[in-house]
Amino acid sequence: MNHAKPHRRYGIALGWLLALAVSAAFAWLGFWQLDRMHEKQARLDAAALALEPRSAQPLLLASDSARAQDYDWTAGSGALANATLWLDNQIQDGKPGVRMYCVLLPDDGVQALLLDAGWWPLDGQRNLPVFGCPAGRAQQVRGLLAPPPSSGLQHGDAMAASVDHRWLAIRIDPVAIAGALKLSAGIAPRVLRLDPKRTKGDAGVMLVPGVRDLVILPNTLTPARHLGYAVQWFALALTVLVVALVLTLKARKSQ
Repeated sequence: MNHAKPHRRYGIALGWLLALAVSAAFAWLGFWQLDRMHEKQARLDAAALALEPRSAQPLLLASDSARAQDYDWTAGSGALANATLWLDNQIQDGKPGVRMYCVLLPDDGVQALLLDAGWWPLDGQRNLPVFGCPAGRAQQVRGLLAPPPSSGLQHGDAMAASVDHRWLAIRIDPVAIAGALKLSAGIAPRVLRLDPKRTKGDAGVMLVPGVRDLVILPNTLTPARHLGYAVQWFALALTVLVVALVLTLKARKSQ
């Protein structure tokens, strides 16, 4: 009696189970990349709809939690709190730096609003810029209401201790920021990315220095890159199945 054939069949079946499991994992990664592609493309499309007409909506929309992931062009006024927030680990054109945030107390509404006032480079000693938000000054502001930057996988305290009302943060955490600044009404879930187009003729519009832009997906993969990775994962899934099929045919021929 030949006992080799049952063992060979068992080996082939086990190999196919392994191949199917690996192929399924690769396919799942491919579909995950497609989901990320669609998510980011939807964000780009939503921002384009807000930026194209630039029809100014009230600042009150920033506090609407139902629109926390949406985009709106807005304009309004308020006074700046005595606080400057520097968001660490911000890359601009390949250079390390920080992004400056001011805290606006709007004339309309209760919640404070974070203003993205632009990017600043850091020197070799990582000294923070000496400039700060002009506290107490009335300001006219305009720009794009947008979700705050993604925090990624960062853990630990969102904010370091302040020095002269200047804070260093590793992520934008509205709850932590409101607690540190003792803002009982909290901070709006969206930030206002100030209009990069500013001139001296814009009377009253906030003109603090800093490199401003309205890039929607900074320092992250584009939808096209996600699509490329999805194709690679699907190709790997197919390759595993083809290899399993070839090995199976060879095993049967050798019987």
